Amino acid sequence: MSQHAPLIIDIAGLTLSKADRQRLKHPLVGGLILFARNWQNREQLSALCRAIKKVRHDLLICVDHEGGRVQRFKTDGFTHLPPMRALGDMWCQDGKGAVGSGAMRATAAATATGFVLGAELRACGVDFSFTPVLDLDFGESSVIGDRALARDPRVVSLLAKSLMHGLLQSGMANCGKHFPGHGGVKADSHTDVPVDKRSLKTLLADDAAPYGWLGNSLSSVMPAHVIYPKVDTRPAGFSSKWLNEILRAQLGFGGAIFSDDLSMAGARLIDGQQVSYTEAALAALHAGCDLVLLCNQSLNGGAGLDALINGLTEAQLKGQWQPEERSEERRLALLPRSPAPVWDDLMVQSDYMQALSLIA
Repeated sequence: MSQHAPLIIDIAGLTLSKADRQRLKHPLVGGLILFARNWQNREQLSALCRAIKKVRHDLLICVDHEGGRVQRFKTDGFTHLPPMRALGDMWCQDGKGAVGSGAMRATAAATATGFVLGAELRACGVDFSFTPVLDLDFGESSVIGDRALARDPRVVSLLAKSLMHGLLQSGMANCGKHFPGHGGVKADSHTDVPVDKRSLKTLLADDAAPYGWLGNSLSSVMPAHVIYPKVDTRPAGFSSKWLNEILRAQLGFGGAIFSDDLSMAGARLIDGQQVSYTEAALAALHAGCDLVLLCNQSLNGGAGLDALINGLTEAQLKGQWQPEERSEERRLALLPRSPAPVWDDLMVQSDYMQALSLIA
């Protein structure tokens, strides 16, 4: 049995340090997430990704690359992708065409966006992007805002499915976020613990509806650091009720579940108690997460990362946490299967050039 490697960590700079290599070699580390600080240009990013795969070929190299204001790499040839709301706006614009022509143009543009997004990242060695956002645009949440495709869950689902089709064409898996929905709260879970007081019935009929409709197309899901007190006192990412009973059993989702970043304020308070990174990781894993993220902790020496790696190792040795073979299978399923394109070849590929012409 392969060792379950649930930790997704980060690195501080443009190249791997000795400490980075040591952490990435650890059997509990399954991948890393890149940020803008890890980007200088395509040549440097490609060299960094090659160096990571040399440490361990099965490490999952991730990034938050959605388009709009959440796009980590924007220079040296990377296409500036539109915010997801631009696709939702296009859906509503039939212009002089027949009724529904705007919707058809929008789904084509969404597929093109997914393909360009995935192909450009893969040409630089990145395996996976945390996209699409499935949150509904209620106009409430500043942290979601124009990252949301639309207000209507049906429109969100069809545009997300089209975007995921484009990712699939590029050989990249996908991640629906933030389950069951972050769009109904004003507070930002990076700095607060948002609370959404709506009923389970309302949430399932509206915000969470895309997860049921897209269940067989979603490769992975990231829950929200939001508390829905009518359902559970814990944030969704630490709630077995949300992850096992609702997402897995009721909605039939079988892919990987990522925790959102454990360094966010919304993850550090569980049942009213401040918790350590290790306690937060254990709570997420026990609740049904397959993988846990700890971001921005490599800066200033990486003490937080080392504490989590050591803490989870100790918990495993003491029998407080047991690796899951199925979780490891779900992680490995997120790695691309097809060979990555060569950047210069990609630039003149007819399907890539056609996709560029369709992007809003």
